[in-house]
Amino acid sequence: MVQVQLYDTTLRDGAQREGISFSVVDKLNIARKLDELGVHFIEGGWPGSNPKDIEFFKKAQSLTLSHSRLAAFGSTRRPKAEAETDANLMALADAGVKVATIVGKSSDLQVAQVLETTLEENLSMIADSIRYLKAKGLTVFFDAEHFFDGFKASPSYTLRVVEVAAEAGADTVVLCDTNGGTMPNEITAAIHAIRKQTTVSLGIHAHNDGELAVANTLAAVNAGVTQVQGTINGYGERCGNANLCSIIPDLKLKMGIDCVTNEQLAKLTEVSHYVSEVANLIPDAFSSYVGSSAFSHKAGLHVSGLTKWAESYQHIDPDQVGNKQRVLVSELSGKGNIIYKAKELGLDLPLKGKEAQKLLEQVKLLESRGFQYDNAEASFELLVHRAKPGYHPPFELVDFMVVIEKRRRPPTRKNLEEMLSEAMLKVRVGTELMHTAAEGNGPVNALDQALRKALLQFYPELAQIRLVDYKVRILEESVGTESQVRVLIESSDGIKEWRTVGSSTNIIEASWLALADSLEYWLIKQKTSKGEV
Repeated sequence: MVQVQLYDTTLRDGAQREGISFSVVDKLNIARKLDELGVHFIEGGWPGSNPKDIEFFKKAQSLTLSHSRLAAFGSTRRPKAEAETDANLMALADAGVKVATIVGKSSDLQVAQVLETTLEENLSMIADSIRYLKAKGLTVFFDAEHFFDGFKASPSYTLRVVEVAAEAGADTVVLCDTNGGTMPNEITAAIHAIRKQTTVSLGIHAHNDGELAVANTLAAVNAGVTQVQGTINGYGERCGNANLCSIIPDLKLKMGIDCVTNEQLAKLTEVSHYVSEVANLIPDAFSSYVGSSAFSHKAGLHVSGLTKWAESYQHIDPDQVGNKQRVLVSELSGKGNIIYKAKELGLDLPLKGKEAQKLLEQVKLLESRGFQYDNAEASFELLVHRAKPGYHPPFELVDFMVVIEKRRRPPTRKNLEEMLSEAMLKVRVGTELMHTAAEGNGPVNALDQALRKALLQFYPELAQIRLVDYKVRILEESVGTESQVRVLIESSDGIKEWRTVGSSTNIIEASWLALADSLEYWLIKQKTSKGEV
């Protein structure tokens, strides 16, 4: 069986994505997660370029890794200099790791235009640098930068770079699609040309500027490379690098290459989301394999098929990559969606025949009025509860009024005007009618404060609920200020998050519907956990 090494460069190349800045602690924590995933090599950074990477390699000495080996990154020696006195190479040798990856030019145009030296000097720089590091007892990977662009312009020189690196002792020569514009067939052709001249171990390092980084990586593996470089979630400069979260399952599940164990593969989604969180980026819901929507199903026909055969509308079992199947409810749903979703939510309801059909019709009617439940599952769950005979909500709105007023401030204040929002509402809890009022930072906040003032007397645990996000979308822009609006609220109790939706031509009413759903949902879940529902 073909063996493929996984080489992760999230901590170095991935960190070049706009908006990402990993701390030393972040990098150490990510390295631990990559080790759990079973990555063979973790590129920690460039110890000769900045203090942060120097500190990382010092602290990495205390890392206990079960599967991975740390690699330090650098470049070949400078033109017309000695490898033995090159500060960058000396930093690699002193980084405290046993693997060094160095980058060098493999395009004649890059040598002339960017490096500004001769073609022969570039070959000497490559050979001298590799020999220096090998003499220090290191495993050496040579990144042949701009390899594929160089191969198109001057194949003979580019192939000579690979030969020189191999003759100098490089353990693997990594072919880099640095500008990310190469096609899969060009990848294959270049590798076949190399194989006619040398048997050195080859790797692939692809960028995603043509949306082909994963495809080019897999094409390279099919052509015989044995090391794949990439990053978690495809993070990287410009359009990113080859996405290991797609490559790893593609290799294992589609190509039969056991690059990780089954147990390690099942950690893929967890690792993907962990790195997103550390990078302070929202996980892409639509990412292959690891996205929350990767195995979501909305069409009624699809859900009907899934209930009969799990593989009817998904290419793998999501458990294999640590993900899960999701069924969405919308105007595209069939009765099967309703039944499946209720079962998934653990609701013991007789949702068969007329009951399910009635609830489906209600969903479709509400969605025609601007509600959307595929991203507001808490509101959908409430619809199911409300369809249950004998359901009694924890509170009921009688009426509310919101006043928004602009007031003059004392002349001593810089801003002489301020906006005041005040909400007054009546809400019934059981047989008791509560009449409260509250001011807030805007009408929705005022409503929230007034409702809490009434409910906290009966449900003091609501104090831990907070609104995390509030989004408004205009559904009919052509109607202007008379448009239907949809409000999506995300709430949290500090442990879990949930989303609720409201829709109306009145933004205050739409906000109220989403807000009330948020609190009612949490109260129902609390009762359910206590066995009271």
